Amino acid sequence: MQSGLPGGLGRGLRHGLRVLFPPQCLSCGGAVSDEFGLCAACWRETGFIRGLVCDTCGAPLPGEDEGRAEHCDDCLTIARPWDRGRAALVYRDTGRRLVLALKHGDRQDLARPMAGWLAAAAAPILAPDMLVTPIPLHWRRFLKRRFNQSALLSGQLARLAGLDHCPDLLQRIRATPSQEGRGREQRFENMAEAIRVNPPRGAAIAGRSVLIVDDVMTSGATFAAAAEALRAAGAASVSVLALARVAKDG
Repeated sequence: MQSGLPGGLGRGLRHGLRVLFPPQCLSCGGAVSDEFGLCAACWRETGFIRGLVCDTCGAPLPGEDEGRAEHCDDCLTIARPWDRGRAALVYRDTGRRLVLALKHGDRQDLARPMAGWLAAAAAPILAPDMLVTPIPLHWRRFLKRRFNQSALLSGQLARLAGLDHCPDLLQRIRATPSQEGRGREQRFENMAEAIRVNPPRGAAIAGRSVLIVDDVMTSGATFAAAAEALRAAGAASVSVLALARVAKDG
């Protein structure tokens, strides 16, 4: 991005701003060397998902990545209506704090660096013609929160990856109660037929590969409701991407 200032003056201004406002850790606010970074302590407590993962939901798996698709126990026993999935972080420690800061702490500035983490995690499942869309909020919750954190993430990711973004492709047509504290079956029942394709956007789906983005994946019930709606509308394939994945210990 061009500053519009002569080179030397622009560099001097940026240096002056860094002196006055030095970069801070995204999580704890401590000093860091680069903008939008984590300090060493917070980095160690952030469970970035690397290595072998479930190809369907992105959960980390034990063992070495040998280049073939592997699947977790849940995805071997639960019918998933999407094709492939990934997640950037394990939902605990610093990862959990950052997700909650974005979602409930109005830290919208976090969406930019988080999109970089998402892009790295999603690299194996991205396709040039993908349409990126977020999990939607019900309009009442949107009015209360004033923004959809998943749309912030999906928009930044689409920009980084050079993909089409449609933030209103999906609609949440039922104000579902919180999923917190619910078991797996209750979560799926809670989300049944709660999401549909926005009627004016239906033509954009036919024959397209769609990537759904959300902040957290637990059981996969929300992703399943969205994927089923996209399949019914004619999507050629559906993949899912979560910023953070609730993963089993061990």
